[in-house]
Amino acid sequence: MKILVINGPNINLLGIREKNVYGNKSYKDLCQFIWDGAKELGIEVQIVQSNCEGEIIDFIQGALENFDGIVINPGAYTHYSYAIADALKGVSLPAVEVHISNIHKREEFRRKSVTAEGCTGQMTGFGFHGYVLALEALKEII
Repeated sequence: MKILVINGPNINLLGIREKNVYGNKSYKDLCQFIWDGAKELGIEVQIVQSNCEGEIIDFIQGALENFDGIVINPGAYTHYSYAIADALKGVSLPAVEVHISNIHKREEFRRKSVTAEGCTGQMTGFGFHGYVLALEALKEII
């Protein structure tokens, strides 16, 4: 099983930005956590990150016929990118949306996810562990 993990805008600034929300661990720490969890589950993962909406869409479209599923943290695009939602719907791959913080306990504008409509499910508020939970869910689904 091969899963594409896509991280959106500003996820690369983990450990630097809003430590009170996202903690002290870095993006490198996140990637290692995902690789370690995937290895334990017997899943091959590729992790990508972009701050650009079009590149994220290209990642999603490129997953078609190359991956069995997608884990995506669209960052702020979660709340308004119908283009990313359409790409997720378009490839019809099982996908799980992940958020490190609980978006439903944050500012009002963060509580709505338009990209979740293109996903099988959503993990929110479990920190880095949400990524591994998403991998576990995809393993069951696929």
